[in-house]
Amino acid sequence: MMLVTGANGSLGSATLAALRARGVAATGGSRTPDEGMRRLDFDDRMSLDLVGVSTLVLISAGYAEDDQVVGRHAAVLDAAVRDGVGHVVYTSLTTAGDHLGFALAHRATERLVQASGLPWTILRNGLYAELFGGLLMWADDGVESAFGDGALAAVAREDLAEAAAIVAADPAGHRGRVHDLVGTPITAGQVADRLGVPHRTIGLGEYRRRLLDETPGLLPFQPPMLASIATGIRHGFLDGTSPDLADLLGRPARDPLTTAVAAASSTRPEAGR
Repeated sequence: MMLVTGANGSLGSATLAALRARGVAATGGSRTPDEGMRRLDFDDRMSLDLVGVSTLVLISAGYAEDDQVVGRHAAVLDAAVRDGVGHVVYTSLTTAGDHLGFALAHRATERLVQASGLPWTILRNGLYAELFGGLLMWADDGVESAFGDGALAAVAREDLAEAAAIVAADPAGHRGRVHDLVGTPITAGQVADRLGVPHRTIGLGEYRRRLLDETPGLLPFQPPMLASIATGIRHGFLDGTSPDLADLLGRPARDPLTTAVAAASSTRPEAGR
């Protein structure tokens, strides 16, 4: 049986759905499990029951400080070793993202995966096209961002879920491999053109100020994380491409620009009126 962690999250639920669509016997694990899922709370080692799991798709447990994320992943991997899991597929961060503010937890987890003694595959996921579009800020008659003219090799989340399902369905064929799953480079200007509005670039200092002063609900680690994404895109560090995603899918990846436009459009002020 295959098990997908974080199964009530966006990527986890999509991966579980993609596995089931392929006719693969799979279940999910979550801190708040739906019916038929296993309760897996990465902060509660006693809840980490992986008995009978042949392949574990470990969806990164982000949204926390590095030490907490790495500690959570270490607990799951300890349980996987203890319970005899046959293969671990870990959803990591694109190779080009080494400089990003949240890269350390991913690279540290990759080391833990590789040192576990279990067969493994690492999927280095590119940043979501949905995220790129969602980070554009509506102002007056257009959108603003700190991305400048920089491009992001963005990926539709659904493609990453399908790629994870393909690997998990035949893990032996991907044993010991690292796949860099990035898409076609897109820019904020292109998204704005599709929306039929202008794009205006703001400075990184102004962007950080808005994150700190005008964005309620952000956790302390999130403003520097988001600022690192902005400067990485702006200065051309996240626009590299790779054939790995299309090779895994056996088809061209979905158009990330269309996905980003839909995400930006959904946050347009008129959309909520």
